[in-house]
Amino acid sequence: MKLLRNRERAERDGLLVPRSVQQSIPIRRIYRGGVWQVGGKFSRTWGFSDINYSVASPEDQTDLFLRYSAILNSLPTDGAAKITIVNHRLNPDEFAKTVLLPRRWDRLDEYRREYNAILTDKAGQSNNLIRDRYLTVSSLRKDGEDARAYFSRVQADLSAGFQRLGSSFVPMDNTERLRILHDFFRAGEEPFFRFDLSETMRKGHDFRDYICPDSLEFKADHFLMGNKVGRVLFLREYASYLKDDFIKDLSDFGRRLMVSIDILPVATDEATKEVQKRILAVEADITRWQRRQNSNYNLSAEVPYELELMRTEAREYMDDLTNRDQRMMFAVLTLVHLADNKKQLDEDTETILSIGRKHLCQIAILRYQQEDGLNTVLPYGLRRIRALRTLTTESTAVLMPFVAQEIMQEGGVYYGLNAVSRNPIICNRKRLLNANGFIVGTSGSGKSFFAKEEMFSIALSTEDDILIIDPEREYAPPVQALGGEVIRLAAGSPHHINAMDMVEGYGGDDNPLAAKADFLLSLFEQLLAGKLGAAEKSIIDRCTAKVYAEKGGVPTLRTLREELLRQPEPEALQMALAAELFTEGSLNVFAHPTNINLSSRIMAFDILDLGTQLKTVGMLVMLDYVLNRVTANRKKGRYTHIYIDEIHLFFANEYSAAFLAGSWKRFRKYGAIPTAITQNVEECLRSETARLMLANSEFLIMLNQAATDRAELARLLHISDTQLSYITDPAPGRGLIRVGGTIVPFVNEFPRDTALYRMMTTKPGEC
Repeated sequence: MKLLRNRERAERDGLLVPRSVQQSIPIRRIYRGGVWQVGGKFSRTWGFSDINYSVASPEDQTDLFLRYSAILNSLPTDGAAKITIVNHRLNPDEFAKTVLLPRRWDRLDEYRREYNAILTDKAGQSNNLIRDRYLTVSSLRKDGEDARAYFSRVQADLSAGFQRLGSSFVPMDNTERLRILHDFFRAGEEPFFRFDLSETMRKGHDFRDYICPDSLEFKADHFLMGNKVGRVLFLREYASYLKDDFIKDLSDFGRRLMVSIDILPVATDEATKEVQKRILAVEADITRWQRRQNSNYNLSAEVPYELELMRTEAREYMDDLTNRDQRMMFAVLTLVHLADNKKQLDEDTETILSIGRKHLCQIAILRYQQEDGLNTVLPYGLRRIRALRTLTTESTAVLMPFVAQEIMQEGGVYYGLNAVSRNPIICNRKRLLNANGFIVGTSGSGKSFFAKEEMFSIALSTEDDILIIDPEREYAPPVQALGGEVIRLAAGSPHHINAMDMVEGYGGDDNPLAAKADFLLSLFEQLLAGKLGAAEKSIIDRCTAKVYAEKGGVPTLRTLREELLRQPEPEALQMALAAELFTEGSLNVFAHPTNINLSSRIMAFDILDLGTQLKTVGMLVMLDYVLNRVTANRKKGRYTHIYIDEIHLFFANEYSAAFLAGSWKRFRKYGAIPTAITQNVEECLRSETARLMLANSEFLIMLNQAATDRAELARLLHISDTQLSYITDPAPGRGLIRVGGTIVPFVNEFPRDTALYRMMTTKPGEC
């Protein structure tokens, strides 16, 4: 019985030599909710996202550093923390499934083939190195319930700190935690991981069967794992001055790599007592040295430099703990990297050692401790390596795990390469709080090309509708190539849009007639070149209700004018006379029944030839038509993408600006994804309406900006000087992309020797 208890204790503490690959995984038990029992401890893992640390200004970096230090200070002193950075390659099969366009066996497949070739080539140019970050906390607890309550408190404390840092902090469930281990142990088999805790329990399976490698053999300085070779290293000697890009340089190494920083916080009172002991010991050494000098009558001798340095450092450490909000922490850094063969492993190890030497640090191989080292690196919550270094909060925070944010959303569109990490930028605007967007940049910076590239991606990969308001007549070639319709709106044009069209649910489900009357009030204010009085507003409202109540089809502006002529008030006659030019005269393009192909899902509205008299009326009618189309698609459960080029033209008129702003607020609820395109940022931002619309847009592409525009954007979006450098005289197709609260510099160079490029470019000689 005693032997059995000793065996159970040894197995619990991980001291027993494993007889199988499963036994080499030191997880004793897993609980619902992601709590694990490892060795004699319980552990929990959270994932946290990257932040834009490397591209932040020095002032912002200092602020982020202090906020990260505050997170380290909030780590529990009755537990141990492990920060793990996992490098892995973007899975080619996953990339093909989520980004490449599937064939649809239609006439557009030729474009899909060419676009897929471009995406594949860009993926080859990219780093394809994905970094995942995890925080694991472990502690000795009585049982699973006690551990669950403990980790809930820890999560509440840490989540607030990560939120202030701008990093998401998400608890990992059992499947997600096991997936981390599966992807490490079975590299190359990531898509095949399947785990269901309830099903596993029902069948009586061991959860370790789902993640363990086929074989695992430990050597003196490396290990064999399935068809891979691995090695565990640790940071033996720290530099006297360590820069905050040390972890970045390690994680930039383009191999499958895992870096872990084990942190054991010490309570302040215990740390203070420990430092006081050190100070007393140093003072005692100095006193003994002075006594020896006095006994030799060497009264003028100075205290040796080594002892004086130890005294100074001990006092500075005490000052850090008592006056500078620093904590004492024990830390150790370990890392493991994998290779296909021993030769490649040795070469990679030498590269990692050289990275350490570059930072004046000594990284060493764990000899005869590879298994203990592996169990330390992996995010179990264990520490089997005794190589702790005493640090303060700041010296621990220098091991900064943050580099630059990534934008990789499932089901998204490719927008270029991250200029910092060289990873593809894939954004799904449908997943944002709102899908509203702006594309801004100087003339020639690539605004319309960027918009066309997004249109092509959407048209070739979805069944969504695409509507384009084209004031410069530059979207016709791509629209026609995609099988869409180009509608030319001008005096004398054969294309007509009825300004009185109103679909079911127009303007909201409550009172569509009131919404239409409000639109007509804006229209007549423009026709009369002034504000409408109370009498005019009442007449318009009355006549609107009457013409829609009459049977005989959809009314037109002519119908409304005829109703105005029947009213007894002189104001009605005045409005009818003002409307005559636009109903019976030469500018009656919007007074006829709609005769365009409403079934086409891709439409461009060419408004280049709208004259001065028609421009404002035309813009209002265009926006009203777009709202009708969006409302109809909402009923069908269909998304509508809207592109409005040269949107500053709409802001120049208060009526179209107000109507556009109201629509901008409705679009999110209606399943519409609007994109505004302009080069005059400063001019737009003079309009309070435009400023509010920009603030209410989660998606923003910033290409080359004029100096005044950069200043306005920096103030509005809090862009750092380092980030502003990416929109200061860059080449076309380079700039910043803002998705939600994430701002990332990008490079989007489209190959010129393609049919797609020739359809999208507007450069003279390239069209």
